[in-house]
Amino acid sequence: MRTIVDNKAMLTNTRSEVSVEAEVDNFREGKSFDAFLATNKIPMRWNGRVFVGNAHGMEFTSKGPEVRHIKEGGR
Repeated sequence: MRTIVDNKAMLTNTRSEVSVEAEVDNFREGKSFDAFLATNKIPMRWNGRVFVGNAHGMEFTSKGPEVRHIKEGGR
């Protein structure tokens, strides 16, 4: 089985409810990932329901990047 992780995720500002697309790096399913907005790195951590991160006095939430599990070979 092969896992494919998208390199983009939607981040939502919890105060203003504005969503933006961010680039994803260092994704660990169910644990954490780093989101990049422009040149700013936002560490996102899993809280059991969503990923949460803080930067520049703002809190962001995300469902994380899309993850696809692909069966290979066999029957």
